[in-house]
Amino acid sequence: MAGKTENALEPKSERKMKNFEELDIWKQGCQLAVDIIYQVTEERLFSRDFGLRDQIRRSAVSIPSNIAEGEERETINELVRSLYIAKGSAGELRTQLFIAHSIGFLDIYQHNSLSEKVTPLSKQIGSFIRKLEGGRITEPVEYSE
Repeated sequence: MAGKTENALEPKSERKMKNFEELDIWKQGCQLAVDIIYQVTEERLFSRDFGLRDQIRRSAVSIPSNIAEGEERETINELVRSLYIAKGSAGELRTQLFIAHSIGFLDIYQHNSLSEKVTPLSKQIGSFIRKLEGGRITEPVEYSE
């Protein structure tokens, strides 16, 4: 039927979905965690704060892990739920990078470079969510104080 939106409970086998290893957002999430976050948090300053270092690492690892978990589930609803968690982890990671910069663990260049990798990934995850939900998600609400 032309123009039919995908059923959120439609089984994965009927969605023509890639394996998670083929998804660009998964690949980018893995690269962010392995090649960037783990290298940066190996620096001497992070050895003083194991809690922040480990939380940054957990947030970074959570992004591709949740993408993979959602793709392995059997419904679009489960995939979308896991993608929202991955997107939330990206927000956590940006917050932790800001804190690391604020306390002197990252200089402004490191902070900006890392944030410039996390933010587009988060946006790509959001675009994928909108695609899966048939474009029903509205734009984020801007909060004012």
